[in-house]
Amino acid sequence: MPPHVLVLGGTTEARELAASLASRPGVRVTTSLAGRVTRPGKLDGEVRVGGFGGAEGLAVWLRDHRVDAVVDATHPFAAGITANAARAAAAAGVPAVVLRRPGWSPGPGDRWQEAASLADAADLLPSLGRRVFLTTGRLGLAAFAHLRELHFLVRSVEPPEPPLPPDAQVLLARGPFTADGETVLLREHRIDVLVTKDSGGAATAAKLTAARGLGLPVVVVRRPPLPEGVTAVPDVAAALSRLGLGPR
Repeated sequence: MPPHVLVLGGTTEARELAASLASRPGVRVTTSLAGRVTRPGKLDGEVRVGGFGGAEGLAVWLRDHRVDAVVDATHPFAAGITANAARAAAAAGVPAVVLRRPGWSPGPGDRWQEAASLADAADLLPSLGRRVFLTTGRLGLAAFAHLRELHFLVRSVEPPEPPLPPDAQVLLARGPFTADGETVLLREHRIDVLVTKDSGGAATAAKLTAARGLGLPVVVVRRPPLPEGVTAVPDVAAALSRLGLGPR
């Protein structure tokens, strides 16, 4: 049983894992947050905020704080952090687990188009509609800034980073959302097309249900691949099992 576990992330799964670990006698858990969200929710165990200084800095931190295992429970699109965590854990000789919720899959009636990147998603939009519901988070919106003929409804938890498209309305909101609420939103803003990252999970999946019901096309940005040789577990129970901890 690892006495000190470092959990990377601020996802729902990271919070659930931290709570489970903190409830176990003899286990110390530290959750590391990048600091991009100004009001993170309560976390069990110890919390640190900020970067480590790349893979080398994280490896030093793992050694200095006598970390026995690392769980990367960051967002599925945090490719840089995941790569650094894998390199740091290997350098420090610490076992590492990647916890990733499963991605979404299209169902009957869905009109999905996959994109390899935000830039690829932007290239698809002019042929799909003029009014876009953009739910890819607050980073990377520069990929859409050149689309001057389109109107964007941009939803994110925190204010998005510029540059934004010139015709953009920002909606600050945090999930979970409901299918009924998302349907009302899409209708009120006369949305033609939805753009989302394949984040997975239930908290923000309602927009996909709403788009299906309204017959709207959805551009889904695919997840970046995991580093070579790295595999992921799909849920907290599997992560605990990898750590040698059974259910309570």
